[in-house]
Amino acid sequence: QVQLVESGGGLVQAGGSLRLSCATSGRTFTSVAMGWFRRPPGKARDFVAAISWNGAITYYADFVKGRFAISRDNAKNTVYLQMNSLKPEDTAVYYCAASRFLYNSRRYSSEGEYEYWGQGTQVTVSS
Repeated sequence: QVQLVESGGGLVQAGGSLRLSCATSGRTFTSVAMGWFRRPPGKARDFVAAISWNGAITYYADFVKGRFAISRDNAKNTVYLQMNSLKPEDTAVYYCAASRFLYNSRRYSSEGEYEYWGQGTQVTVSS
């Protein structure tokens, strides 16, 4: 059974930091790009960041550039999202996803380009 399990969410004050983790199991995702998306309260799910299959290339949404960093440890089958300088508008459920394309390093920012999804982890930033 394929699983993507996010962790590390929680309540933090504005300006604080959190590190999200996404542990994968059930199959190997080391050959596909991984991404993070988020769904703010009452809004649609948005692309946040993506990382190529080998970790060499990263992509970010404009609203997190310079504040968030995506990384992966293929030996641990885990993807991370380091979030710094958090703002109240970063409040959302954050989802990890695995793309459906093998050994490709282009930017995958659409939900349809991802095949597997986690259940999400809540991040709440207080002002």
